[in-house]
Amino acid sequence: MWTSFERLVEVCCRHAWTVLAACFVFAVASGVYVTRNFQMDSNSENLISPDVPWRQNNIEFDRAFPQRSNLTVVVIDGVTAERTQEAASLLASGLRTRKDLFPVVRDIAGDPFFAHNGLLYSSVDEVRDTTGHIIAAQPFLAPLAADPSLRGIMDSLSTALLGIEKGQGKLEDLTPAFTAFSDTLQKTLSGQPAFLSWQSLITGKSPTIRETRHIFEVQTLMDYRKLAPGLPAANALREIARDLHLTPEEGVTVRLTGPVPLADEEFMTLTDRAALMSVLMISAILLMLWFAVRSLKIMTAILVTLFAGLAVTTTLGLLLIGQYNVISVAFIPLFVGIGVDFGIQYCVRYRAERHALGSLTRALVHAGRCMGPSLMLASFATAACFFSFVPTDYSGLAELGFVAGSGMLVAFLLCGTMLPAMLEVMKPEGEQTEVGFAKFAVLDRFLCGHKTAVLLLAALVALGGLALLPRLKFDANPLNLRNRQTESMATLIDLAKDPDTSPNTIDVLAPSRSAAQELKTKLESLAEVDHTMTIESFIPDHQPEKLMLISDAALLLDTTLDPLDMKPPPNTEEVRTSIATTAEKLHAVAMKEPNGGTETARRFADLLDALKAADDRTLALTTSAFVPGLKTILEQLRAALSPEMATLDKLPPDLKREWLTPDGRARIQIYPKGVPDENADLEPFADAVRTIAPKAVGSPIGTLESGRTIVRAFIQAGALSLLAMVFLLAIALRDVRDVLLTLLPLLLIGILTFSSVVLFRMKLNFANIIVLPLLFGIGVAFNIYFIMHWRAGGHAFLQSSLTRAVLLSAATTASGFGTLWLSRHPGTASMGALLTISLAWTLIVTLFFVPVLLECVWPRSRPTKDGAFP
Repeated sequence: MWTSFERLVEVCCRHAWTVLAACFVFAVASGVYVTRNFQMDSNSENLISPDVPWRQNNIEFDRAFPQRSNLTVVVIDGVTAERTQEAASLLASGLRTRKDLFPVVRDIAGDPFFAHNGLLYSSVDEVRDTTGHIIAAQPFLAPLAADPSLRGIMDSLSTALLGIEKGQGKLEDLTPAFTAFSDTLQKTLSGQPAFLSWQSLITGKSPTIRETRHIFEVQTLMDYRKLAPGLPAANALREIARDLHLTPEEGVTVRLTGPVPLADEEFMTLTDRAALMSVLMISAILLMLWFAVRSLKIMTAILVTLFAGLAVTTTLGLLLIGQYNVISVAFIPLFVGIGVDFGIQYCVRYRAERHALGSLTRALVHAGRCMGPSLMLASFATAACFFSFVPTDYSGLAELGFVAGSGMLVAFLLCGTMLPAMLEVMKPEGEQTEVGFAKFAVLDRFLCGHKTAVLLLAALVALGGLALLPRLKFDANPLNLRNRQTESMATLIDLAKDPDTSPNTIDVLAPSRSAAQELKTKLESLAEVDHTMTIESFIPDHQPEKLMLISDAALLLDTTLDPLDMKPPPNTEEVRTSIATTAEKLHAVAMKEPNGGTETARRFADLLDALKAADDRTLALTTSAFVPGLKTILEQLRAALSPEMATLDKLPPDLKREWLTPDGRARIQIYPKGVPDENADLEPFADAVRTIAPKAVGSPIGTLESGRTIVRAFIQAGALSLLAMVFLLAIALRDVRDVLLTLLPLLLIGILTFSSVVLFRMKLNFANIIVLPLLFGIGVAFNIYFIMHWRAGGHAFLQSSLTRAVLLSAATTASGFGTLWLSRHPGTASMGALLTISLAWTLIVTLFFVPVLLECVWPRSRPTKDGAFP
C-alpha cells in the first residue's frame, strides 16, 4: 500500500506537463464555478439540526406567530417623555413607508388604544394621584391649551405673576417652573438644542426611564446570501432616523438590538481588522515557507497547489451541501493550515533527497517513497477526525467536518500529483547543504542522555495538569462571545437591567385561553418565576373605580383642554412683546417678594431679557424647545382623560395577534425572578419552567439547549474520531504498541493545553472549541511523521530534516492562525489564543517528548548518519 504514493509521484513526474495541464484546467474550472455559485447562509438558526426536540418546539412556535421572526427591536431614548413620544411616532410612520424593507412595523405601545386607556393599567392610588396633579395644574394649562405657542407660555406666566401680585400665591411656588424654563433657555441662548419636560412640570416628578424610553419591533427583510443579511434594512432605518432629525443632538437616541442586529453585528465584527490580520497572516506564512524551503520556485509550487486544492474543495462543498454557513466556511483556514503542512513535509523531504541524490526526478520520487506512508496515514487520520462531526446534530459543524475531511483527501492527492509535477517542470536549483538542523545535535545528545529525567518531568507536568483540569470552565453563554461594545449588545445589556424589558423570557403555547390561565397559575407558583403575562394581562382590574376618577378629572378639565376660543398662531413681533412683558413682571415681582424664589425669578427674568434681544434663529430654537413638547403633552392629556372600558374585543388587533393564534391557541410569557445575565442563573429558571411546560421556548432555553447540543456533538465526534483513529492506526501500523505511542502524546498535549487554559484564566467556549479538530489533526499528523520516521530506522530526531519540516510547518500554522488573536470579536480572539497555546504545546511535546518516548521503547534499526529514512 505504501508504494502506491511513490508510483503516483513517478508517473506524474514522467508526464509532468500533462498532469499540470489537467490540474490547472480542473482548478480553473473549479474557481469559475465557485465565483458563479458561491452561496452563504448566514442564518444562525440553521447551525443546529431542525430535528432536535427543542428546535422542533421553536419551529412550532414560529409557525404559530410568524410575525415574531426576523425581528429588529428599535429602542428610542429621549431627553424628555414628550420628545420620546414624538420621535417614536415619526420613526414608526417613516418605516411604514418602506414596506420593501420592513414588512411589519409593530408599535403596540404607540397604539391609540393605550394613549386613551393607559391610566387604566395603573393602580387606583396611582390614578388618583395622577388626576390630582392634572387638576392642580388647571390654571396653568388653560391659557396654554388656548394658545399652544411661546406667546401662550409667556402669557400664562404673566397671568400667574399677576396672581402673585394680588396675593393669590407665592413666588416660590413657581420656583420649579422658573428653574426648568431657565435651564432650557440657558442652552438655547448659547445655540444648543434643548427640550423642556412638561410632564415633570405638571406631575412634579422626574420622568422614569420607562417614560423616556419607547420600544417597538420591526420585521426585517433578510438576504441570507450576505454575511449580514439584515444590514441593508438597518442602514435604511438609521438613514430614516437621521432624515427625521432623530439624533442625540436633537434630544433622541435611536438604537437597534434584537435577533437580526445581534447576528449582523457579530458577523461584521468578524471582518473587523480583517485586512490587517490577512496581511499579517499572509506575510507570516510566506516567511515561514521561505525558511522551510529556501526557494521561490518551491514556495510557488506549494502555494499554487494549495490554492488549486482550495478551489476544488470549495466546489466539492457547493456540489454536495449547496451552500456554506458561518461555521462550515471555516474549512478555508483548516485546509490552509494542514494543506501547507503536507506541502512542507513533502518539499523539505525532497530537499533532503535532492542534496543526497542530486537528481531532481529521483529526489521527487524518493521523497514520495519516504513521505508517502506518513502523508497517507496523516491525511486519512485527519480526515477521519473531521468526518466524525458529520453524524452530529450540530449541522454547522457537521458540514464543516464533511468539507474539511474531503479537503484533507484532496490536499493529499494534489501533494502526490500537482506538487511534484510543478517541481519537475519548474526545476528548482539543487541543495548545496544539508536540510536538517545540524546544530540541534547537542539537543539530541542531551535528550538521549536524560531520557528518564525527561519522561519523569513529562509525567509530573501531566499530573499537575490533571490536577488543574477540574477547574476548567466552559462558558456556555454565546452572548459572551460577542463584542459588548457593539450597539446591539450594549443595548441588549441595557434592556436586561429592567425586568420588564429583559430578553431572558420564556414563551409557552397553550391550546386555549382557559388552558393558558390554568398554566399561568402553575407557573407563577415556581420560585424561579417573577410573573407571567397572557392576553388577559391586558384587561385592567378595578376599571369602574379608575374610570370614575378619570371621568371626574375630565369633567373639570373639559373646557380647559378643549377651549372654545383658540388664538391664532403668533407672529415674531407678538412673541417678542410677550417675552418682554413677562420679563418686566418678573423683575417687578422679584423686587417686591423677598423670599426663596427671588433669585430664581431674577435669573429667569435676565434670560428673558437676553431672549428678547436675540436673533430670529435663537428665537426659533427656543420655540422648538418649548412648543412641540407642550402640544404633545396636551394631546396626551386629552387622550388620557377619554378612556373606555377595556375588553378583549377592544384590544388592538396587532396586540391580540401577539398573544392569540387564529385557531385559538394562547401564548404565555414568563419572566425570571431578578435580573439574571449568566447561564448559571438562567438554567434553574429554564429547567423549572419545563417541568410544567416541556415545550417552552425562548432565549434562555435556546441558549442552554444549543450549548448542550454543541457539547454533546463534540463528545460524540470525539468518541467517533478516537475510534476511527485507533482503527486506521491499527490497520496501518499493525502494532498495538505503535498505536499507543501515537496516541499517548496527544493525551499529553490535551492535558497541557487545557491546564494552560486554567492557568491563563481562560474559558472554553463555542468559538474556541472549534479549533480542537484542527489541533487534533495536526497533533496526529506530527506524531505519525515521527512514528513512521522511527519505524523506518530514524533516530537523532531533532537534527533531521523531519524536525525542520515539523517545526516550520507548526510555525506557519501558528503564525497564520495566531493573528486571530488580534480580532475585536471575543470569540475569534479566544480561538486564536487557544490555537496558539495548543500549537506551542504540540510542538514541544512532538520535538522533546516523542523522540525520548520512542527511544525508550527500542530502536527499530541502526540509525543513518543524519537520522533520515534509510
